[in-house]
Amino acid sequence: MLKSAVITGMGMYVPEQVVTNDDLATVMDTSDEWIQERTGIKERRYGKRNEESPVSFAKHASEQAIAEAGIDKNEIDFIIFATLSSDYFFPGCGVLLQRELGITNTEIGALDVRNQCSGFVYALSVADQFIKTGMYKKILVVGSEMHSMGLDFSTRGRGVTVIFGDGAGAAIVEPTEDEGRGILSTHLHSNGEGAEQLCMINPGAHGGRYDDVDYGYPETRFGSTFITQKMLDNGLNYPYMNGQAVFKMAVRKFPEVIGEALAQNELSTSDIDIFVPHQANLRISQFVQKVLKLNDDQVVNNIQKYGNTTAASIPIALCEAWKDGRINKGDLVCLAAFGSGFTWASALIRW
Repeated sequence: MLKSAVITGMGMYVPEQVVTNDDLATVMDTSDEWIQERTGIKERRYGKRNEESPVSFAKHASEQAIAEAGIDKNEIDFIIFATLSSDYFFPGCGVLLQRELGITNTEIGALDVRNQCSGFVYALSVADQFIKTGMYKKILVVGSEMHSMGLDFSTRGRGVTVIFGDGAGAAIVEPTEDEGRGILSTHLHSNGEGAEQLCMINPGAHGGRYDDVDYGYPETRFGSTFITQKMLDNGLNYPYMNGQAVFKMAVRKFPEVIGEALAQNELSTSDIDIFVPHQANLRISQFVQKVLKLNDDQVVNNIQKYGNTTAASIPIALCEAWKDGRINKGDLVCLAAFGSGFTWASALIRW
């Protein structure tokens, strides 16, 4: 018989440094009013460069989750780490987190997930399958990002830069004997046709394969320069987003994937106690809330304080709501995300 997977502990970490919209207005042509009107964001957190990183954020969040779950760190038998802003190009953050936590169990596995904004829900889905089949018993699932180290702090990059912040969230996932509790189902989707609408193309190995942009690669017989001067001069090494295209897809896919989860479990939107959307844009969350006919108390929005923390946004919001007493045993919790790829996903959890 398949086991059910339940979240037994959660933790979160955001850096101390608060960066307001007014702070950003000192380095680019923007304003607090402009940013809030388009995103709902008032401030975000930035980590200390050369002192903090996605793995150090994840360590703080993971230690909280481990303590809340009441387990020893060496009982963890698998790590799933979701991020787009890894400490190293390789190896991935999972093994670095194992080292930082001081986990001495060398039999442990570590998996890195690169599904950006949908990363935590994808990672949670993987954990759910491992728990259900009995392959692992105590899984650490993390979403952690340090966007501030790779943004374009100029007027050229404001459309992306004003949105993102740093932080991490973590969860311990274990099997439960409580009938009806745990992760009821997860739903994962993708459509690569819109990949270039929200992306960070360079540095990469594409060599201009997907477009006709001249990236300044030298003509060589073997290999090529990884980062060219032209990329640096023209800002081709920064994230790009077609905001309108992303918004239009997001407001379509959020309700669809939530409806899919509810239908599979023979539930309706009226059964949802708490909805935790990916914190992409307050306007998107408000639109989805209206479609689902949920009141403000049923929806978790903290983008105003932290900005979009990509893979970390759902676990941070989920942890914050849980610690604030907004989520209680038996509640039906719905998670949903949409982002780069495009990818989108949902999960229904009976807490």
